[in-house]
Amino acid sequence: MAVKPRLFIAQELRKDLEFFLTDTQAHYLCHVLRLATGSFFLAFDGRNGEFECELSACGKKQATAKVLRQTRNFEKAPDIHLLFAPVKKDKTDFIVEKSTELGVSKIVPVITRRTISEKIKKERYTAQAVEAAEQCRRLDVPKVADARNLEAVLKEWDENRMLYYMDETGNGRPVAEVFAEDAGKHLPAAVLVGPEGGFDEQELELLRRQKYAKGVSLGKRILRAETAVAAALSCWQAICGDWK
Repeated sequence: MAVKPRLFIAQELRKDLEFFLTDTQAHYLCHVLRLATGSFFLAFDGRNGEFECELSACGKKQATAKVLRQTRNFEKAPDIHLLFAPVKKDKTDFIVEKSTELGVSKIVPVITRRTISEKIKKERYTAQAVEAAEQCRRLDVPKVADARNLEAVLKEWDENRMLYYMDETGNGRPVAEVFAEDAGKHLPAAVLVGPEGGFDEQELELLRRQKYAKGVSLGKRILRAETAVAAALSCWQAICGDWK
């Protein structure tokens, strides 16, 4: 049996609902996949779960579908945020895609003193998060926040959320050890990964002064930013998240 296409629909879905597809979705189903009227696909809305839908009209400029039945109940992702300093275009694409696959609930681009990338496109990141959620069978899509500088983010931080920042200076404790200590507390959490070259000393001093922040180490080897994101989130999911 062929795998059914899967789309995120930005409206609330329910049985027997008839809805319009966006131009992009219509083009994908009708012209890229060449599905015909009466074909089936899966859809999710980030609120009510996943549904099987039938393509009821597939025209040149417009397509409609009908919800047939629910296939999965809604399940929210773990309460883990990713804060990262944007890097080069393809590496940032990787970060957004893999963090979505790894189950983050929010993605926050953070501008640090050594951040290289100046082109930060929230719309692009959101589209990539949607596509990754469609592919990995998530039932929700992580929220993508506006880019802000590190100082502004920390100034408005919710102190009930633990912040784990990657410390390349050797002062951070082993990441698995720190996560294991906090696993039973069930705290909302966030992982912060700095830019190429790491945080500067003033930023590290600022982070170290925050009671809710803990510096962690990913080992002796210096990892690229995109590798550090995947490694840190994988550790958190294995120890504190929904991989247990």
